[in-house]
Amino acid sequence: MNNVQAIYDTVRKWFFIIPPIVCPVQFLINAPFGRFAPSNDSIMVVDGIKSWIIMELVSPITFVYTILKSPLSKNASHLSGPQIFLASLFLIHYLNRALISPLRTPSRSKSHIIVPLSAVSFNLVNGALMGAYISSPAATTFLAEAFERPLFWVGISLWSAGLVGNILHDEILLNIRRNAKAKGKGKSDDHGDKQPKEHYAIPHGYLYSYISYPNYFCEWIEWLGFALAAAPMPPLTSFAAVMNDIQPPWLFFLSEVLLMISRAYKGHKWYHQKFPGYPKERKAVIPFIF
Repeated sequence: MNNVQAIYDTVRKWFFIIPPIVCPVQFLINAPFGRFAPSNDSIMVVDGIKSWIIMELVSPITFVYTILKSPLSKNASHLSGPQIFLASLFLIHYLNRALISPLRTPSRSKSHIIVPLSAVSFNLVNGALMGAYISSPAATTFLAEAFERPLFWVGISLWSAGLVGNILHDEILLNIRRNAKAKGKGKSDDHGDKQPKEHYAIPHGYLYSYISYPNYFCEWIEWLGFALAAAPMPPLTSFAAVMNDIQPPWLFFLSEVLLMISRAYKGHKWYHQKFPGYPKERKAVIPFIF
């Protein structure tokens, strides 16, 4: 058990260190998927929908496997009601993200293979860490009588609002693709490429009135709420203190922000370049701020 705990703590600390290093680098490059997808048909370019499903399924599969193995405890049979409840929320998110959403998507741009490979690596680590934590004695202790704590339900409320907001704003983007497909836009090119070229338009409605990426913002709200409900907030006295004490739910939230904020910024700039009439009052991803 001591060896397992040491491995868990080491991986957890590296998972805290790497995103802040990667974040500024991503401001300098365009991740090769979506609107920045490669235009060639290299063997390194893969189908957008299939690769998305595969890479996102890694997280819930790893999560369930790790919970069943319960590496930081003797077995998973000790899981309390709050632990099972939180595990269910994690799986509900990925049911939508890995299956429902992509299977309802009329089309998705191809992606360079480096993107799904990077996502698989991230999801393997995140799913394993989250499963190990949720089934751990530390979670059992923290979540004792969680259903009676107001902060737990504040977190659950934020998680619910974030999930609904994420789905709602994704639906706006899906409708843009559906309408484009119905009007015959985004058909294959003159060279016989059967992969539809994505049609982009200015999204409107709900938080799109304020930011370009409300789906990202809502996902951050979702995992902030999950972290508040699932784990103690790490001490903010120093970098070392945070690194030593931060638990996977908070790691996931921070990683999401650090790894997605650059994509939102660069996508926001792309919208302004692509559409001269793009609303100037919109921020990139945080209303009124950034």
